[in-house]
Amino acid sequence: MNASLCRLWDRAAILLAAARAPRLNGRNPNLDEARAFLESADFISREAQPARVEFGTRPHFSFATPRPTPFLENNTVHGRLYRCERKWEERPTVILLHGWNDVIDHRWRFPAIARQINYQGINAATLEAPYHFQRRPRQLGSWSNFLCPDILRTTKAAAQAIAEIQAFAEWLRQQGCPAVGLWGVSLGAWLAGLAGCHDARWSCLVLMAPIARLDLVIEKVAFCRHIRAALQGQPAVTGWLNLTSCRPAISTSDILLIEAEHDLFMAKETVEELWRAWNQPAIWRVPEGHISVLCALELSGRIIRWIALRLREPVAK
Repeated sequence: MNASLCRLWDRAAILLAAARAPRLNGRNPNLDEARAFLESADFISREAQPARVEFGTRPHFSFATPRPTPFLENNTVHGRLYRCERKWEERPTVILLHGWNDVIDHRWRFPAIARQINYQGINAATLEAPYHFQRRPRQLGSWSNFLCPDILRTTKAAAQAIAEIQAFAEWLRQQGCPAVGLWGVSLGAWLAGLAGCHDARWSCLVLMAPIARLDLVIEKVAFCRHIRAALQGQPAVTGWLNLTSCRPAISTSDILLIEAEHDLFMAKETVEELWRAWNQPAIWRVPEGHISVLCALELSGRIIRWIALRLREPVAK
């Protein structure tokens, strides 16, 4: 896509997000508590109990979060499981993780991608991240957001999301699924990357336009200005929240990075930094922006074929 148009889409999305971002309003950012939590053993567990999945109208399911919060809506994980028609329990599964407030992927793009994944004899599933969509606590108003000036809650939201991904993956393995992979977009790619650094059982990771360095997003992007105000000039609480500070627990041959060359959310240099830090896994550099990369249909097909080679040989329909 034309570079100018890619950047225009990104600028428009950033301005819209900035207009809706929660403001500080004199609240305590809980910075010291966030630092302590991030350094504690409670941040990300290497062990997980299987989720107790309950199905509603197909393909919808839900389960109780393994990391309860004070907010009722946020304590139920909602997802969709797009199963292969025959013996789905014996097929591998890809979990699709949406971006920050990413309605386009969550509602429309992921269901279409799931059908393509099913054609390869692979199940596909989606999970709603904490403080997103129907999980937004009504009483918090604009603060019912994954990224907000309450640094402790943002840090705990990341830990909650990863615990939920792990719990659902454990449930899939319990059903008999022989392999589970992650495909994340933007914030979802960041979560997939963190999960992949704490568990060696993932069969593959696809990080599409990943937030490789959360500190730079907080320091530079317009929709994080209220988070910057909360920090009052102090360094962002990132540490192990930066993917570049972590190391994957799986083989680099099973990792794919998608770098959007015209990305205004996360500069391509940070994805290059991640590529080097992770011992140079496969990387596809595409002439897209952070938003337009989501709509590159041919790219999605290539990714699905890459995943199929790592989860199992494609199955003819």
